[in-house]
Amino acid sequence: MKDSFGRTIDYLRVSVTDRCNLRCIYCMPEGCDKVSMAQILTYEEIERICRIAASAGISKIKVTGGEPLVRLGCCHLIRSLKSIEGVKEVTLTTNGQILGRFLDELKDAGIDGINISLDSLKPERYSRLTGGGSLGKTLEAIDLARASGIRTKINSVLLSGVNEDEILSLAGFAFRTGLLLRFIELMPIGIADSSLGISNEKVLKLLLEKWPDLEADSTPWGNGPAVYYRRPGIRGGIGLISAIHGKFCAGCNRIRLTSQGQIKPCLCYEEGFDLKPYLRESDAELEAALKKAILMKPLEHCFPEEGFGSGEHRLMSQIGG
Repeated sequence: MKDSFGRTIDYLRVSVTDRCNLRCIYCMPEGCDKVSMAQILTYEEIERICRIAASAGISKIKVTGGEPLVRLGCCHLIRSLKSIEGVKEVTLTTNGQILGRFLDELKDAGIDGINISLDSLKPERYSRLTGGGSLGKTLEAIDLARASGIRTKINSVLLSGVNEDEILSLAGFAFRTGLLLRFIELMPIGIADSSLGISNEKVLKLLLEKWPDLEADSTPWGNGPAVYYRRPGIRGGIGLISAIHGKFCAGCNRIRLTSQGQIKPCLCYEEGFDLKPYLRESDAELEAALKKAILMKPLEHCFPEEGFGSGEHRLMSQIGG
């Protein structure tokens, strides 16, 4: 599928729930409103949308939340998505807290990869950042995922004055474990304060000072916009996802489906396209609606613009990670 600017759209991020077992400070604070289950797409509806999307050119699907594994039957959905003709890859993003109990089922379902969030290697800080999460559980989940043979990546969001002092220790963790760790610039979505974000330019400067042998790696390690760096002879690597300071809109290949059935062409803008009414229509009409939503995709986001105030105000958990 092509959008109105000629970009190929082949990647769909599917949120299956707005619920989460953590309360990360930049994503989902305590007391936020939860969506009624009556408003959430059924798995059958999600599968149908993904099947239509695949027939129109979507080949990669990421299952997200909230925390997708808190919704019963998530592994069964992944198995169903893997069986859709034209879908080449189905992956999952998770905080890792309950991943261990699902790994065998996920592997049996054919999952192609798992991304695990890890914003700190300090137990007390991790708990504070995540609203009570256990660092030990996440580290155990990372070890189990690696041992299972499932492709595993780590995602880290850096916050000024909060965990920026762990840039080198998080990178060192990647080199020790042989995993790819991506530093993701904070985007001002919902409650996230853009002033807390850390530029990946600063991150790269610190990494190069510590490891002068770090060099760019053009290998396509994922579906997204990360720029990767490796060290000769070292299995682990670092990815930089620089939404703010390394604007990658020209090559953006993704759209999002929220748990309530809205297509989000761009995270920056509140506007979306509601597919729910079209679920009562034919496959052809649903496909036409999906293509219309893709044509709504803007040329680029405007997060850095001074005075920007018309963007997305929902929490990231309500949109889909």
